[in-house]
Formats: sequence, structure tokens, C-alpha cells
Amino acid sequence: MNYGLKLLGREKIWLWVMLLPTLIGLVFGTVGSLLATLGLSFFDWDLINPPTWAGLSNYEALFTNPDYIEAFTNTLLFSAEYVPAVVIISLLLAVLLNRKIRGVSIFRTIYFLPAVTSAVASALVWNMIYGKDTGLLNAFLELFHLAPVCWLCADNAMTSVVIVNVWGAIGEGMIIFLAGLTAIPRDYYEAASIDGAGTVKQFFHVTLPLITPSIFFQTLITAINAFQAYDYIYMLTRRGQGNSTVPVAVYSIYRNAFNFFRMGDASAQAIQLALLVGIFMLIMFWWERHYVVYE
Repeated sequence: MNYGLKLLGREKIWLWVMLLPTLIGLVFGTVGSLLATLGLSFFDWDLINPPTWAGLSNYEALFTNPDYIEAFTNTLLFSAEYVPAVVIISLLLAVLLNRKIRGVSIFRTIYFLPAVTSAVASALVWNMIYGKDTGLLNAFLELFHLAPVCWLCADNAMTSVVIVNVWGAIGEGMIIFLAGLTAIPRDYYEAASIDGAGTVKQFFHVTLPLITPSIFFQTLITAINAFQAYDYIYMLTRRGQGNSTVPVAVYSIYRNAFNFFRMGDASAQAIQLALLVGIFMLIMFWWERHYVVYE
């Protein structure tokens, strides 16, 4: 038995007409740029002189370039801190704001605002907060007669940028988890309550298993964003001559491409980052098949 609407001849034509702009963008903007990046990774090109064949030398240089090794390591460290923090805090916020309390919509809006605020504008505000001499955070520490801290220096920069990125991402994660929480039937909680399960047991034995699809989706999206982190890190940690106290993979790609005009090196780094994201996605989809519960 066939379900759904069956498109007629003219409707099929208009369907493809409506999809055409999206398909053009997909082919030339996504697939085309990926293929172009892959091709450039085998050449040396400075945007001025014609490209010259380099073979696998750009990929071999990834394992001997200390700057990129540092950036790649920082990306992994950043992701290891950022992803669990965003997922856990977003989930806890969603659970708290899923209750019938006065002004809950106002609190939801406040927590979601960073997700729709310009990253550049937010980073400028955080620069004023983190400033060593005139920063608001150090001014607060001085009230307790504590020494000022250089929050964006090498020792503290990673933690500082993780905090800012988490702050900017928890609103979006909260909305995703709220959607999953509101879809859970109340009958499950009533049955658990009758069986004597308290709030904590209900959370671990009812809520968590039933929102595993939301946890899977949020973890996947957050990890991809972590591997591609750039805007807050660039605005907060950039130094003279394009340096950064926390160089990450995307920062290294940008610097090689548009500071040093080494398009081949930048393309090879971009391909390696894409492979890393692809491997992580394969692991996540394996986890989905074994642990994600769909009703």
C-alpha cells in the first residue's frame, strides 16, 4: 500500500525548480569546494604563481610541522573539555526549565540569547571581562584582595576560551533537550512514582533512556562544532603577526591560507580535519545503534 501524496507530472517539474537553488549550492558550494580542497592539497600554491605538483608532501609535513601538531593537539584538548560541558550543562538547564515555574519563558530566553548573539560582539564583551588590568573579573577579585589573573595568557587561555564557547552553546543545546523532554509521556513518570521511584531514580531510569536520541544528536553537533571552533578563539587569543595563545586546527588552516599563502598546506590540514570529523561520526553512529532508544 502506498502512503503520502503522489506528485503529478507538472508538480514534479515545480518540485525540481524549487529544489534547484539548493542543489546548485550543494553541488558547487559543498561538494565542489570539498573536491577543490582535496585537489589543492596535492599542490603548492601561493595564490599568485601557478600551482605546482607536490604529491603527498603536504600530508607528510603535517606529521613534522610542530605548529600544526600543537594546533591539532589543542583541538583535541578543547573538544575533550567543551563537548561534555555543553552536553551536561544543557541537559541540566533543560531539566530545570522543563518545570512549571513562574517566568520560565523568560529564563529560557535569557539562556538562549548567547546562541543568537554575534560571536564577535560577545567576544568583545568577554575581552572586557577577561582583561588583566581593567577587566571586570579581576576587579571582582580585587574586592577580596586577590591578585589579578592573566586569563588569556598561555596558562589559562584554554580554560577561558572553553568557558566562553560553552556559554555561547548551552542555549541551543537546552532547546534540543527541552524538545526531547516535552516528548516524554507523563504516564511513565506516574508509573515510576507509583513504584516508589523518587526524582533521582526517575531521572536516571526514565528521563535519560528516553532522551538518548537528543543526547546523541546534541553530542554529534557539539563535537563537530568543537572541531571547527574558531570565532571566539580568534577574537580572544589572537596576538601579533597572527599568533594565538590557543592555536586550534581551523586557526592553523586560516593562518596558513591567508597569512602565509600556503594553500596546499592549508588544504591538507582541512582534509585531515574532515577525516577526523568523519571518524568521530562513524563512532557516534555505531554508538547510536547500540545505546540510543527510539520509541
